[in-house]
Amino acid sequence: QLQASGGGLVQAGGSLRLSCAASGFRSDSYEIGWFRQAPGKEREGVACISSSGGRTFYAESVKGRFTISRDNAKNTVYLQMNSLKPEDTAVYYCAADQSLHATSWFSKGVHRYIEIWGQGTQVTVSS
Repeated sequence: QLQASGGGLVQAGGSLRLSCAASGFRSDSYEIGWFRQAPGKEREGVACISSSGGRTFYAESVKGRFTISRDNAKNTVYLQMNSLKPEDTAVYYCAADQSLHATSWFSKGVHRYIEIWGQGTQVTVSS
């Protein structure tokens, strides 16, 4: 399973760090990342990191502001979010998959094919 934490309320321009702790499966053989879903919108891919941690991928809307990393010794993936904007407000979900190529995580509707989901954590950015 995946356990997400670290959400909260922050002012625009602020920072938050989300954590995703994996247990019960070989997380170091999975690509792990984050999706988000705002009210009334479809779930969308935000960031993804390869199983080794050597490659990272981002949605265009967060490039340069968000950084994903992983510590396989701790079975944990992190999402550092800087320069937050009100449009980043959403429920953020940690996800893991072994089959989909990381670049496909940002395709519309791909969330339907993700293998493992964590519970969501709310991120609210006030203007």
